[in-house]
Amino acid sequence: MEIILLERIENLGQMGDVVRVKPGYARNYLLPQKKAVRLTDSNRKRFDEQRAQLEANNLERRAEAEAVGAKLDGLSVVLIRQAGEAGQLYGSVSARDIADAVSAAGFTVSRQQVRLQQPIKTLGLHQLGIGLHPEVIVHITVNVARTPDEAETQARTGAAVARTGAARREEDEELLEEQMQAIFEAEAADDAAEELAAELAAEGPA
Repeated sequence: MEIILLERIENLGQMGDVVRVKPGYARNYLLPQKKAVRLTDSNRKRFDEQRAQLEANNLERRAEAEAVGAKLDGLSVVLIRQAGEAGQLYGSVSARDIADAVSAAGFTVSRQQVRLQQPIKTLGLHQLGIGLHPEVIVHITVNVARTPDEAETQARTGAAVARTGAARREEDEELLEEQMQAIFEAEAADDAAEELAAELAAEGPA
């Protein structure tokens, strides 16, 4: 299907461009969102007549987006999720989750504006874009952690706090060593008690 773009669409074209897209993409997104119109003689004429006004409206929306973007750019939001020791989430963080977190921070955005290729499934700091306008994209950090303390540590160090395999082995070895030491000390105490009891028994009644 051939359409006329009414605004810039990333990876597709600029306002006024005539492009060919899949019918489903046009019917389900571009046309209902008023981002494009079907290519017909009447629509072409109407676009040419209204182009100046469309460009003026676009400049106004872009200026508003840039004003919001100046405040939003660099924002960090924290999402608390359950995860295994290796950092794999029990579930995932979706674009809707991120949009809700950004909105809770005082910036109204929709999930469609969140540039997330696939759901987040690991702990750590994740950088992604927010499209405020076809020509204005800002970047935020999504800090996914198991607890607020972990989130603070990740923000400070710039790395996920999930234990690596080597770290887990080292900690497990230390724990095993502590447990063995406790067993040895308990056995030594039992031996000492038995020796004392034997000595007392050998001495007989006072």
